[in-house]
This record gives sequence, C-alpha cells and structure tokens, in this order.
Amino acid sequence: MSHITNTLLTFPPFIFFFAVIILSYLFEDLAIVSASVAATQNVLPVYLALLALFIGITTGDLALYFLGSWSRKWQGLRRVILTKPSFKIIKNKLKKNTFSVLFLIRFIPGLRFIGFCLSGFFHLNLKTFLSAVLLSTACWTALMFSLVYQLGEIDWIQKNISWGLIPILSIILFFFHRIAAEKLREKTRRAD
Repeated sequence: MSHITNTLLTFPPFIFFFAVIILSYLFEDLAIVSASVAATQNVLPVYLALLALFIGITTGDLALYFLGSWSRKWQGLRRVILTKPSFKIIKNKLKKNTFSVLFLIRFIPGLRFIGFCLSGFFHLNLKTFLSAVLLSTACWTALMFSLVYQLGEIDWIQKNISWGLIPILSIILFFFHRIAAEKLREKTRRAD
C-alpha cells in the first residue's frame, strides 16, 4: 500500500463521500475515476462510491435543468435560442422523443450541458426528465465505474501506478471529450 493510501485511510469515508459528490459537480469524469480508484484502494467502500457518484451526477443534471429554466428570463438569450435553426431542430427532437433523447445525451460527450439546460429552457416535463436522467445515470455510472474499477484491480497497476491512474485516465477522457465536442460544434455550424 502506498504512502498516499495510508494517509487517505486516516480520513473517515464520509469525507470522501461528500468530496466525490462535490467533485462530480465540477468534473464528472474525474469524480468517476477518483471514486473508482478510491474503491480499489479500499479508501471508500464500493457502495458508497457509487452512491456518491449517483447523487452528485443526478443533482448536477437537475441543476442544469433549473439553470436552463431560469435562463429563459433573459430576453436576448431567448431570442437567439428560439430563432436559430439548430436550436429548432434540438427543440423538436427533445419534444418528440423526450425520454430517449435525454437518455442518450448522457452517453454522448459534449451534449450533457447544453441538452439538459435546453430541457429546462424548453420546459420539458420534469418527471420525464428525471426518469431519463436517473436511469441513464445509473447505467453510465455503473458502466464507467466498473471499467475503471476493473482496470484498477490489475496487479501491475495497483503496484506501479495505483493513484496515478486518476490523472492518466482523466487526461485521456479530457482529450476524448474535447475531440467529440469539436466534432459536434462542426456539425452545428453546418446546420446553422
């Protein structure tokens, strides 16, 4: 066990529990990777790591919905969103297939912020929004957590990298999201 793990084991698990929730508001991928690595290092029990991720991610998504709803008050923003062709396409897709589109947004890098804010902006049904977010978050969190957890369980990684897995995977995910977001921006520019 590394010096970092020994130091972290001196803190009670509830500190990590709330740290994961707060971290998920700022950097969701980093929160998932950190919670998974903490679980592989026995710093945070698996069930608490998953619960903290689920709470943090779903409440963060709900906050995006309410941010979108609140932003509707700004007349200039409302004018831009309601007149641009790309936003009309998004609105139609969100209204027509609300649950399935919201469910898929969780899995496509670069869409979560705008998709969930627009859900609030367009006043989509909150129950439908919540049900899609809860189910997609459960699936996404379980999938990503399991992948990182299994990677962290590999003996070579535990002995040689352990906590170094957090920055390595976070950097990989950061660049993956940047590339995916740029491709989405290109498609949006072509649609406008």
